[in-house]
Amino acid sequence: MTVSVPTAVALVPAPALVLHAGSLSGSLQSVPVPSWLVVLSGGGLIGASFLFTTLVTDHALIRELNDRRFGLPSPALLRAATRRAIRLLGVVGLALVVVSGLFGPENPVANLAVLLVWAGWWAGYTMSVYLVGDTWPALDPWRTLSGGVAWVGDRLGTGLPRVDYPERLGAWPSVAGLLALVLLEVVSPVAERPRVLAWVVVAYTVVTVLGAVAVGRDVWFDRVDPVARVFRFYGRLAPLQRTDRGVELTVPGGALTRANAPESSDDTAFVVALLWVTTFDGFVSTPAWRSLARPVVDAGVPALLVYALALVVGFTGFLVAYRLAARRARETAETYVSARFIAGWFVPSLLPIAAGYHLAHFLGYFLTLVPALAASLATPLAVAPDLRLLVLPGWFGTLQLGFVVLGHLVAVWVAHSLAFAVFAGRLQPIRSQYPFILVMVFYTMTSMWIVSQPYVAPPYV
Repeated sequence: MTVSVPTAVALVPAPALVLHAGSLSGSLQSVPVPSWLVVLSGGGLIGASFLFTTLVTDHALIRELNDRRFGLPSPALLRAATRRAIRLLGVVGLALVVVSGLFGPENPVANLAVLLVWAGWWAGYTMSVYLVGDTWPALDPWRTLSGGVAWVGDRLGTGLPRVDYPERLGAWPSVAGLLALVLLEVVSPVAERPRVLAWVVVAYTVVTVLGAVAVGRDVWFDRVDPVARVFRFYGRLAPLQRTDRGVELTVPGGALTRANAPESSDDTAFVVALLWVTTFDGFVSTPAWRSLARPVVDAGVPALLVYALALVVGFTGFLVAYRLAARRARETAETYVSARFIAGWFVPSLLPIAAGYHLAHFLGYFLTLVPALAASLATPLAVAPDLRLLVLPGWFGTLQLGFVVLGHLVAVWVAHSLAFAVFAGRLQPIRSQYPFILVMVFYTMTSMWIVSQPYVAPPYV
């Protein structure tokens, strides 16, 4: 069923479609059960799933289930041609965003730049990364452009001076970058004003290309660029994985259980930040946030400062809570393994939760805007003559709840598998999971509460 744009906007407020596109709040279709029942049911289901997984205590069986892989044919010539085509597609897509953002229609629902960035890329493409496989290293236009700039500079002898990346920084710049991007999305009209979006993309392009050329593409996209790192971590959840033996089909989430070493403290912080920013983007669109922020802003505190403090304080709280859970897990497991090791070892289990949050919101968002995106691709600089939006059925809200729960169920299994990979016996791996399961139950109940809240546009930005 489709409806014209004016009717669709009347049925679905424009901010719910475009502004704060990453928000969980307001994304849930009506569900015929009370919010408190949704929250308690979600937490109870995660607890019950943990009890169920404790029945699987055979180390060899767990490894066998997670290590099932099937190699897929991938001729070298086909790989090279496909890679070049994907790189060209990425650069063309970036050019379309800039040109249509600057010169296309100002209506965000009719502008290709807005639709391509939020619906096509951040919604649809991101889902493909964790549901299918990570193609971003080939598609990434900034990686392609920086490689081209470096090649031209080397040939002409006028390349930018190289800078040694400070090792002490690690991947912390990507953590700060991810938080900054989400703050920009929340406090600015970047999701509803095509001109603003285009200039933000131009600025990001300049910084990324120059930075990658200066410190080296491998270093920049491995440690600094938050977008590349988001897709890399999401890609580890996908069933298609690239290995030394080529492309392999594996159990979804299986690659997360095959770690040889714990994640570093900066990588741990990045995964926690990835989980937190989704929660934050939903929370600031709830009535509860409005009631908390209104008195502070009315007292004269700048709204930007309020949002920034909430973002940083919330991330710090999530990270501290996770590290405390790791410390407590060391005690419950009665092990000499350090709490830092445990935190880095178990943090991949948070990735299915983040993916579940993303899928719960963005599948409906993507499906709703696909007709408009397709129409805008045909006329990138003008309003499409037959611009339509898809209206989803009422039962879609229940499906969204299922995505949130499914992500947490996969997380429980990943944590269970990681525990049996590092601890011996049967009881010690199970005891090590107690604190993390409590954290997951808390995350589940929080996210279920957020998605069940009515959407309230942040009024102070």
